[in-house]
Amino acid sequence: MKQLSEQCSEHQKKSAGEMPREETRTAPGNGATVNGAPTTESPGQQNGIVSSPDVSSPVSQTQTEHQLPSSTPAPPAQPPREQWGGKYEFLLSCIGYCVGLGNVWRFPYLCYRNGGGVFLIPYFIMLFFTGMPLFLMELSLGQYGAAGPITVWKCCPLLKGIGIGMLCVSTLVCLYYNVIIAWTFYYLGSSFQSPLPWSCDALHNIPLCLNKTNITQSPSEVFWNEKVLGVVNSKGLHDPGPVRWPLALCLLAAWVVIFLCMLKGIRSSGKVVYVTATFPYFVLVVLIIRGATLEGSLNGVAFYLTPNWVHLANAQVWNDAASQIFYSLGIGVGGLLSMASYNKFDNNVIRDTIIITIGNCGTSFFAGFAIFSILGHMAWRKGVPVGQVADSGPGLAFVAYPEALALLPGSVFWSILFFLMLFMLGVDTLFGNMEGICTAVMDEFPQLRSNLKHKTLFLALLCFTFYLMGLLLITDGGIYWFTLIDSFSTSFGLIIITLFMCIGVSFFYGVNQFCQDIVDMICRCPPWCTKLLLYFKACWVVFTPFLLTFILTYIFIEMYRTSLRYGTYVYPTWGKALGVCIGAFCCLQILIWAIVAVSKESGTLKDRFQKSIRPLNSWRVNNINTTSQEQHVEPQRVEGPFTVNLTEADFTAMNWEAISEA
Repeated sequence: MKQLSEQCSEHQKKSAGEMPREETRTAPGNGATVNGAPTTESPGQQNGIVSSPDVSSPVSQTQTEHQLPSSTPAPPAQPPREQWGGKYEFLLSCIGYCVGLGNVWRFPYLCYRNGGGVFLIPYFIMLFFTGMPLFLMELSLGQYGAAGPITVWKCCPLLKGIGIGMLCVSTLVCLYYNVIIAWTFYYLGSSFQSPLPWSCDALHNIPLCLNKTNITQSPSEVFWNEKVLGVVNSKGLHDPGPVRWPLALCLLAAWVVIFLCMLKGIRSSGKVVYVTATFPYFVLVVLIIRGATLEGSLNGVAFYLTPNWVHLANAQVWNDAASQIFYSLGIGVGGLLSMASYNKFDNNVIRDTIIITIGNCGTSFFAGFAIFSILGHMAWRKGVPVGQVADSGPGLAFVAYPEALALLPGSVFWSILFFLMLFMLGVDTLFGNMEGICTAVMDEFPQLRSNLKHKTLFLALLCFTFYLMGLLLITDGGIYWFTLIDSFSTSFGLIIITLFMCIGVSFFYGVNQFCQDIVDMICRCPPWCTKLLLYFKACWVVFTPFLLTFILTYIFIEMYRTSLRYGTYVYPTWGKALGVCIGAFCCLQILIWAIVAVSKESGTLKDRFQKSIRPLNSWRVNNINTTSQEQHVEPQRVEGPFTVNLTEADFTAMNWEAISEA
């Protein structure tokens, strides 16, 4: 690996719009094949830019006739790409995207279920050997290519299906994730009632609370199942029933909020995150302080952290640790890649990776104290073990914890604060997923960026389509469909997508070239950055693919051995098969678009494959020195493999390019 001073000089060349020396550029046509060569041997081609040849030929004569820039029409100007208003906007957006509902309602439960404090060992191993390397890979791809999850695969056209698969996963996540925000809206509105409608102080709950000998459901469970979901009116997946219109209004309000916050792209969402990304931390601190003053809170914390070393030998523990890393960091969905594409070229992605990943995992651990201190008080009030009141997922956020808050003095205030926190956490995560979809589409259709009216119509249509599709999830049986999509949208399909991303970048694009690209971007970084790249390089080539393969194997074994459930309801075979098809549809995009990429090339199958893994010329043309405020217009470049055939017309275009740079 080269020294930093050499990389800085190369970075300055890239900033001026030059192509790397080892690359050749592409132009269409048929004729003699021109391959890349060192500049000392090929005077007609310098750094990917073809100058006037010195030999007499019809090509050179034609080129001489077009020396004047005015004789060649200027290429259409591409609309400028937005950039973050500052580095803190990007950091807060990524932290808000990663720190979501899973940090609050999933990690604490997994921690106590898998051996308490012992769970932190596999959790941090998975973080350092899968989470951080893949996180850095996504940020680096997006920032270096200045492109979204589809267009960024110009670096290896064979793997364009990875970007399509990311888009499919992100679509499914957006579909069900905003339903959670709709539930949060419903609870937030109900929290303004005094007493809370799920507490024993409410008049309609008094008979239920007094009948302690034959109680089957708590008031919070009745409110959740009957008032909110209406699941008692549905027989299962095959019986969705009517739409619950109070939830439909909440879902509409949630999509309106998302639309308004994203209306101006990162210029608007980048400002919103100053509130949405920091407010949850304020609430967590307040809840921890309040929980520490309650009787029985220490029992809850002890239950959360008491180590049980036997669990380390259980493969389920390691799978839970890996799934939580993927779930909380948002890897493989395209949101990270899209947000990084709006960074300046010289932003330090290694520093950002360390800050965001460690901050995210620290937040998960920190949130456990806020959750279990109050659940410990609830168990003390009821005289039962903490394990009987602990839950995960929606059961924790909308049943157990609201019931615990209802026992506190000033329960209305605490309930409003808690559901405001859930709303902020959900909105931040949805920003990242929606940004991934919007960036991917606008990169494929750049005219949407330059026309605010068209961009607004596209975003409005996208949000409205998601709203209509989400109505299925807020019917009486909608929770069954919600669980199905939640279980399979981010299951084996997501692992396969990230596995191919890791293998593709490491072995097709080249791990050495990828590390070189990162050094080009962070040439002002201290020497520890390049030394740390050796660790990430080892992870990308060996450790991360191995661990992803282990996780994938375990998921397939468990998927075959166990049935999908929601409460006491067991999903039918056709329902589980539908879920498998959802996951398979996402990862099959890799194979479909790889076949398309190979079929577009010519030659033998081996030649087609080799051409389809070569970067396109436009892969490196976006790397302009963004620290300079000068506008730089890139000459038009043609998509295609690096081994090219040039015709007479191509030398004309090359000459215009050389003159414009001079």
